[in-house]
Amino acid sequence: MKNVRQVTKSVDPREHATWTLSTLYARLRQWAYDVYDTREHPALGQTPEEAFNTGLLLSGLRPNRLIEYDDDFIRFTLPSTPKGTAKVQLNLGVKIHSLYYWARGDAFRDAEVEKTQIRVRYDPYDMGHAFACVKGRWIECISEHYARFQGRSEREIQLATAELRQRQRRHGQQFVLTAAKLADFLSSVEAEEVLLEQRQRDDEARAVFSLMEGTPLQIPAVFLSHSSPIEATSNDPSANSTSAEVDRINLEEDQDDIYEDY
Repeated sequence: MKNVRQVTKSVDPREHATWTLSTLYARLRQWAYDVYDTREHPALGQTPEEAFNTGLLLSGLRPNRLIEYDDDFIRFTLPSTPKGTAKVQLNLGVKIHSLYYWARGDAFRDAEVEKTQIRVRYDPYDMGHAFACVKGRWIECISEHYARFQGRSEREIQLATAELRQRQRRHGQQFVLTAAKLADFLSSVEAEEVLLEQRQRDDEARAVFSLMEGTPLQIPAVFLSHSSPIEATSNDPSANSTSAEVDRINLEEDQDDIYEDY
Protein backbone atom coordinates (compact mmCIF):
# COMPACT_ATOMS: atom_id res chain seq x y z
CA MET A 1 0.00 0.00 0.00
CA LYS A 2 2.04 2.92 -1.26
CA ASN A 3 -0.78 5.45 -0.94
CA VAL A 4 -2.45 4.68 2.38
CA ARG A 5 -4.90 7.57 2.06
CA GLN A 6 -6.32 6.06 -1.12
CA VAL A 7 -7.05 2.66 0.42
CA THR A 8 -10.76 1.84 0.40
CA LYS A 9 -12.68 -0.60 2.60
CA SER A 10 -12.89 -3.14 -0.19
CA VAL A 11 -9.10 -3.62 -0.22
CA ASP A 12 -8.19 -2.63 3.34
CA PRO A 13 -6.63 -5.75 4.95
CA ARG A 14 -8.01 -4.73 8.33
CA GLU A 15 -11.53 -5.22 6.97
CA HIS A 16 -10.72 -8.74 5.73
CA ALA A 17 -8.76 -10.10 8.71
CA THR A 18 -10.51 -13.21 10.03
CA TRP A 19 -7.74 -15.32 11.59
CA THR A 20 -6.96 -14.99 15.26
CA LEU A 21 -3.32 -14.90 16.34
CA SER A 22 -3.53 -18.33 17.98
CA THR A 23 -5.10 -19.92 14.89
CA LEU A 24 -2.46 -18.36 12.64
CA TYR A 25 0.30 -19.69 14.88
CA ALA A 26 -1.23 -23.18 14.88
CA ARG A 27 -1.44 -23.15 11.07
CA LEU A 28 2.16 -22.01 10.66
CA ARG A 29 3.39 -24.64 13.09
CA GLN A 30 1.35 -27.28 11.32
CA TRP A 31 2.78 -26.34 7.94
CA ALA A 32 6.37 -26.20 9.24
CA TYR A 33 6.40 -29.55 11.04
CA ASP A 34 3.68 -31.63 9.35
CA VAL A 35 3.99 -30.48 5.73
CA TYR A 36 7.32 -28.83 4.88
CA ASP A 37 9.35 -31.01 7.24
CA THR A 38 7.94 -34.30 5.91
CA ARG A 39 8.03 -33.72 2.13
CA GLU A 40 11.06 -34.26 -0.06
CA HIS A 41 13.03 -31.10 -0.75
CA PRO A 42 14.43 -30.82 -4.30
CA ALA A 43 17.72 -29.33 -3.13
CA LEU A 44 18.26 -31.96 -0.43
CA GLY A 45 16.97 -35.05 -2.19
CA GLN A 46 15.25 -35.97 1.06
CA THR A 47 12.90 -34.42 3.57
CA PRO A 48 14.19 -31.67 5.89
CA GLU A 49 13.40 -33.94 8.83
CA GLU A 50 15.57 -36.73 7.39
CA ALA A 51 18.38 -34.24 6.70
CA PHE A 52 18.19 -33.02 10.29
CA ASN A 53 18.31 -36.55 11.71
CA THR A 54 21.23 -37.42 9.42
CA GLY A 55 23.13 -34.40 10.71
CA LEU A 56 22.57 -35.56 14.28
CA LEU A 57 23.93 -39.01 13.45
CA LEU A 58 27.06 -37.55 11.84
CA SER A 59 27.87 -34.81 14.33
CA GLY A 60 26.10 -35.90 17.52
CA LEU A 61 23.32 -34.36 19.56
CA ARG A 62 25.49 -31.88 21.54
CA PRO A 63 23.13 -31.63 24.53
CA ASN A 64 25.40 -28.99 26.09
CA ARG A 65 24.25 -26.57 23.37
CA LEU A 66 20.56 -27.06 24.11
CA ILE A 67 18.70 -24.40 26.09
CA GLU A 68 15.73 -25.69 28.06
CA TYR A 69 12.49 -23.73 27.93
CA ASP A 70 11.99 -23.69 31.68
CA ASP A 71 11.20 -21.15 34.40
CA ASP A 72 14.79 -19.90 34.45
CA PHE A 73 14.78 -19.25 30.69
CA ILE A 74 11.44 -17.44 30.90
CA ARG A 75 12.61 -15.32 33.83
CA PHE A 76 15.88 -14.32 32.18
CA THR A 77 14.10 -13.25 28.99
CA LEU A 78 11.58 -11.02 30.79
CA PRO A 79 12.05 -7.26 30.36
CA SER A 80 13.50 -5.03 33.04
CA THR A 81 13.69 -1.34 33.87
CA PRO A 82 15.79 0.99 31.64
CA LYS A 83 18.69 0.60 34.09
CA GLY A 84 18.06 -3.08 34.64
CA THR A 85 17.88 -2.46 38.39
CA ALA A 86 15.63 -0.86 41.00
CA LYS A 87 16.30 0.54 44.45
CA VAL A 88 14.93 -1.27 47.49
CA GLN A 89 13.06 1.36 49.48
CA LEU A 90 12.26 0.91 53.13
CA ASN A 91 8.79 -0.60 53.73
CA LEU A 92 7.88 -0.03 50.06
CA GLY A 93 10.00 -2.44 48.03
CA VAL A 94 11.17 -1.85 44.47
CA LYS A 95 9.46 0.49 42.03
CA ILE A 96 8.83 -0.74 38.48
CA HIS A 97 6.83 1.49 36.13
CA SER A 98 5.04 3.46 38.87
CA LEU A 99 4.16 0.34 40.89
CA TYR A 100 5.83 -0.86 44.08
CA TYR A 101 6.60 -4.56 44.49
CA TRP A 102 7.33 -6.36 47.73
CA ALA A 103 9.25 -9.64 47.84
CA ARG A 104 7.63 -12.70 49.33
CA GLY A 105 9.03 -13.38 52.78
CA ASP A 106 11.44 -11.03 54.52
CA ALA A 107 14.04 -10.64 51.76
CA PHE A 108 13.55 -6.86 51.58
CA ARG A 109 13.79 -6.43 55.36
CA ASP A 110 17.46 -7.37 55.36
CA ALA A 111 19.54 -4.34 56.38
CA GLU A 112 22.16 -5.23 53.78
CA VAL A 113 19.55 -5.11 51.01
CA GLU A 114 17.70 -1.92 51.96
CA LYS A 115 18.57 1.16 49.85
CA THR A 116 20.62 -0.90 47.39
CA GLN A 117 20.15 -1.37 43.65
CA ILE A 118 19.12 -4.91 42.72
CA ARG A 119 18.30 -6.58 39.40
CA VAL A 120 14.59 -6.83 38.62
CA ARG A 121 12.37 -8.39 35.95
CA TYR A 122 8.66 -7.99 35.30
CA ASP A 123 6.05 -9.92 33.32
CA PRO A 124 4.58 -7.71 30.56
CA TYR A 125 1.44 -9.87 30.51
CA ASP A 126 0.92 -9.88 34.27
CA MET A 127 1.91 -6.70 36.10
CA GLY A 128 0.70 -8.17 39.37
CA HIS A 129 4.05 -9.80 39.99
CA ALA A 130 7.73 -9.30 39.24
CA PHE A 131 11.07 -10.85 40.16
CA ALA A 132 14.00 -9.44 42.11
CA CYS A 133 17.51 -10.87 42.48
CA VAL A 134 18.41 -10.70 46.17
CA LYS A 135 21.88 -11.94 47.12
CA GLY A 136 22.12 -14.01 43.95
CA ARG A 137 18.68 -15.60 44.33
CA TRP A 138 15.61 -14.68 42.26
CA ILE A 139 12.52 -14.05 44.39
CA GLU A 140 8.97 -13.39 43.26
CA CYS A 141 7.54 -10.01 44.22
CA ILE A 142 3.89 -8.99 44.52
CA SER A 143 2.60 -5.56 43.47
CA GLU A 144 0.62 -3.20 45.63
CA HIS A 145 -3.14 -3.61 45.03
CA TYR A 146 -2.31 -7.05 43.72
CA ALA A 147 -5.94 -8.15 43.31
CA ARG A 148 -6.53 -5.38 40.77
CA PHE A 149 -3.25 -5.55 38.88
CA GLN A 150 -3.09 -9.33 38.65
CA GLY A 151 -3.35 -10.41 35.02
CA ARG A 152 -3.18 -6.85 33.68
CA SER A 153 -0.69 -6.42 30.87
CA GLU A 154 1.91 -3.67 30.65
CA ARG A 155 0.10 -2.25 27.62
CA GLU A 156 -3.18 -2.12 29.58
CA ILE A 157 -1.48 -0.15 32.34
CA GLN A 158 -0.01 2.26 29.79
CA LEU A 159 -3.39 2.86 28.13
CA ALA A 160 -5.11 3.35 31.47
CA THR A 161 -2.44 5.82 32.58
CA ALA A 162 -2.75 7.80 29.34
CA GLU A 163 -6.54 7.89 29.68
CA LEU A 164 -6.37 9.19 33.25
CA ARG A 165 -3.90 11.92 32.27
CA GLN A 166 -6.07 12.95 29.32
CA ARG A 167 -9.16 13.25 31.53
CA GLN A 168 -7.35 15.44 34.01
CA ARG A 169 -6.03 17.70 31.23
CA ARG A 170 -9.57 18.28 30.02
CA HIS A 171 -10.48 19.70 33.41
CA GLY A 172 -7.27 21.71 33.74
CA GLN A 173 -6.27 19.87 36.90
CA GLN A 174 -2.79 18.84 37.95
CA PHE A 175 -2.52 15.08 37.90
CA VAL A 176 -0.37 12.94 40.18
CA LEU A 177 -0.50 9.28 39.25
CA THR A 178 -0.72 6.83 42.14
CA ALA A 179 -1.19 3.09 42.21
CA ALA A 180 -4.48 3.54 44.10
CA LYS A 181 -5.92 5.84 41.40
CA LEU A 182 -4.80 3.47 38.68
CA ALA A 183 -6.26 0.45 40.49
CA ASP A 184 -9.60 2.21 40.99
CA PHE A 185 -9.77 3.16 37.32
CA LEU A 186 -8.95 -0.38 36.16
CA SER A 187 -11.92 -1.65 38.18
CA SER A 188 -14.34 0.92 36.73
CA VAL A 189 -16.82 0.59 33.89
CA GLU A 190 -15.03 3.37 31.99
CA ALA A 191 -11.83 1.31 31.91
CA GLU A 192 -13.74 -1.67 30.55
CA GLU A 193 -14.67 0.29 27.44
CA VAL A 194 -11.21 1.79 26.97
CA LEU A 195 -9.22 -1.41 27.55
CA LEU A 196 -11.47 -4.12 26.11
CA GLU A 197 -9.79 -4.23 22.69
CA GLN A 198 -6.31 -4.40 24.22
CA ARG A 199 -7.46 -7.12 26.61
CA GLN A 200 -8.64 -9.22 23.68
CA ARG A 201 -5.24 -8.80 22.01
CA ASP A 202 -3.53 -9.89 25.22
CA ASP A 203 -5.78 -12.97 25.41
CA GLU A 204 -4.73 -13.93 21.90
CA ALA A 205 -1.06 -13.59 22.83
CA ARG A 206 -1.60 -15.73 25.94
CA ALA A 207 -3.27 -18.38 23.77
CA VAL A 208 -0.16 -18.51 21.56
CA PHE A 209 2.08 -18.92 24.60
CA SER A 210 -0.13 -21.77 25.78
CA LEU A 211 0.23 -23.49 22.40
CA MET A 212 4.01 -23.03 22.50
CA GLU A 213 4.31 -24.41 26.02
CA GLY A 214 1.65 -27.12 25.63
CA THR A 215 -0.16 -25.93 28.74
CA PRO A 216 -3.82 -25.01 29.35
CA LEU A 217 -4.60 -21.32 29.01
CA GLN A 218 -4.87 -19.68 32.43
CA ILE A 219 -7.30 -16.75 32.55
CA PRO A 220 -6.66 -14.36 35.48
CA ALA A 221 -9.49 -14.29 38.00
CA VAL A 222 -10.00 -10.57 37.44
CA PHE A 223 -11.26 -11.33 33.90
CA LEU A 224 -13.55 -14.27 34.63
CA SER A 225 -16.61 -12.03 34.97
CA HIS A 226 -16.20 -10.83 31.37
CA SER A 227 -17.56 -12.83 28.48
CA SER A 228 -15.05 -13.26 25.68
CA PRO A 229 -14.84 -16.51 23.70
CA ILE A 230 -11.59 -17.59 25.31
CA GLU A 231 -12.71 -16.69 28.81
CA ALA A 232 -16.04 -18.43 28.43
CA THR A 233 -14.33 -21.66 27.45
CA SER A 234 -11.80 -21.44 30.27
CA ASN A 235 -14.47 -20.66 32.86
CA ASP A 236 -16.44 -23.82 32.06
CA PRO A 237 -15.44 -26.45 34.66
CA SER A 238 -16.32 -29.27 32.25
CA ALA A 239 -13.93 -28.00 29.58
CA ASN A 240 -10.41 -29.40 29.74
CA SER A 241 -8.97 -27.47 26.80
CA THR A 242 -8.89 -23.90 25.60
CA SER A 243 -10.42 -22.62 22.40
CA ALA A 244 -6.92 -22.34 20.96
CA GLU A 245 -6.29 -26.03 21.65
CA VAL A 246 -9.61 -26.94 20.04
CA ASP A 247 -8.56 -24.99 16.96
CA ARG A 248 -5.30 -26.92 16.89
CA ILE A 249 -7.13 -30.26 16.96
CA ASN A 250 -9.47 -29.19 14.19
CA LEU A 251 -6.55 -28.02 12.09
CA GLU A 252 -4.89 -31.42 12.24
CA GLU A 253 -7.97 -33.16 10.82
CA ASP A 254 -8.02 -31.39 7.46
CA GLN A 255 -4.35 -30.67 6.84
CA ASP A 256 -4.12 -32.87 3.74
CA ASP A 257 -6.99 -31.06 2.03
CA ILE A 258 -5.54 -27.63 2.71
CA TYR A 259 -1.91 -28.31 1.79
CA GLU A 260 -2.38 -30.81 -1.03
CA ASP A 261 -1.13 -28.26 -3.62
CA TYR A 262 2.13 -27.45 -1.79
